[in-house]
Amino acid sequence: MERRSTAPHRRLNPLTGEWVLVSPRRTDRPWLGERSETHVTPPPSYDPACYLCPGNERAGGMRNPQYVGTYVFPNDFPALLPPGEDAAASVPAADGEARAEYGECRVVCFSPRHDLHLGALDEEQVRDVVDCWADQYTRLGALPYVDAVTIFENRGSAMGASNPHPHGQIWAQSSLPNELLKETVMQQRRRDERGDCLLCAYVAAEIESGERILFADERCVALVPFWAVWPFETLVTCRTHRGSLAEFDSADRRATARAIRDIVRRYDRLFGVPFPYSMGFHQRPTDGEPHDEWHAHAHYYPPLLRSATVRKYMVGFEMLAEPQRDLTPERAAELLRDA
Repeated sequence: MERRSTAPHRRLNPLTGEWVLVSPRRTDRPWLGERSETHVTPPPSYDPACYLCPGNERAGGMRNPQYVGTYVFPNDFPALLPPGEDAAASVPAADGEARAEYGECRVVCFSPRHDLHLGALDEEQVRDVVDCWADQYTRLGALPYVDAVTIFENRGSAMGASNPHPHGQIWAQSSLPNELLKETVMQQRRRDERGDCLLCAYVAAEIESGERILFADERCVALVPFWAVWPFETLVTCRTHRGSLAEFDSADRRATARAIRDIVRRYDRLFGVPFPYSMGFHQRPTDGEPHDEWHAHAHYYPPLLRSATVRKYMVGFEMLAEPQRDLTPERAAELLRDA
């Protein structure tokens, strides 16, 4: 273990079949690169200029109701459109393969409060968000032209969030996106070769080790994965085999809400700032196939590296060769546990 923690080595991500280079000694190198601003002005509980706050007019001209819990609406500027709402015949294909892609995009406001993120909401409020995600997965997945539903949240301007109001998005599309397809292939391969679930086996081994565990109860676990690419990347999943949020029972959803609150609060305490991240749920495709190999889980990908002012960028070697990280997942887990 000591040799692995200090010497350069590669780790395999069994969910994607891809490798990550771990170079622990690079944490000692001097840093003269970009440093982000850390001064943050606490947001108000209601912002009259915010197009996501209750009662306000949105950018697309619609007005929000005076909602009091979670609020879902069609994205005013969607990346995907349902069949019949675009000119599919105009898709260019003369210089390569192209095909029409259909779908729907929705926005989920987690709370009417402009200033309360998922770590600041109470457990019941986060549970309501989990219930909303499960309901939207079911509704969108039932559409005949939808094969995949991706639920995600971009938190903070560093991750491209266009509005600080606590919210996420849901994109449902007629094809399996790249990441979901890779995870489908690898989970099915494990089932074919060994007859069990990849993540069920992995989570059991992580719980036995305890080295990278951040949160665990009888239903849910949050951990820094062995193959983590981002410095403080985490994975949240049920300990029981569930293919999607729609299959989570009441206890599963409550435990997932607790794990989400725990992770976000640890993030914010780590460097004493609102922690930016992209988070998303990977779930069973909705293409009509059984997909018994699928084990639903959430990924958290935060960019901060050494401090609140230093970010990790996927550039150079990462773009041209393979992902690389300096901080070991074991050290990242230790720091997050201490937080």
